[in-house]
Amino acid sequence: MKRVLLFAVPAVLLSVALLAWKKTPPPPPVPAGEGIHWITSIDELQAKMQANPKKVYMDVYTDWCGWCKKMDVTTFQNPDLVKYMNNNFYAVKFNAETQDIIHFQGKEYTFNAQLKMNTLAAELMKGSPSFPTAIFMMENFQNPNPIPGYRTVAELETMLTYFGDNAFKHQPWDTYQKSYKPRWDHGAAPDMTPPPGH
Repeated sequence: MKRVLLFAVPAVLLSVALLAWKKTPPPPPVPAGEGIHWITSIDELQAKMQANPKKVYMDVYTDWCGWCKKMDVTTFQNPDLVKYMNNNFYAVKFNAETQDIIHFQGKEYTFNAQLKMNTLAAELMKGSPSFPTAIFMMENFQNPNPIPGYRTVAELETMLTYFGDNAFKHQPWDTYQKSYKPRWDHGAAPDMTPPPGH
């Protein structure tokens, strides 16, 4: 029995050490009150847009989406990203599966049981549901551009600045993406282990 314990205990300790070593430490948390100023109501978004037109970044998510939760605790915690988002966009959290009746741009949107989502989410994602999906909209909700998938800080920086700095008006995305030089501190390389429940 002693021999078994002599081999088992070091093996367990080694496994725990290796697991701990493989995980990327999480980024330091953004101080309370200094995070992204998320809007959670389409009515509030429309009121803000009417008072002061601004570009929109909409995070379309679901409660069961592991990658959505992972993005919340990694990418959306980066201080440079937070600052840029708050300065240049209305940032919106939109649950694709909300059963609320939504009035947006003069149309009514409801939950569609067959699609298993709200019809506004389906329309914004252009019939290709994937979570998370980032929707970029210009002032007054023009030209919604859905971009599906989990994004690192580096990836989202390029997208946010492409729209936020109006580079899209004079440069194709492929050209901008290839020539873009990062300006933000991206911290440690992200842990791309799939989240639980993915």
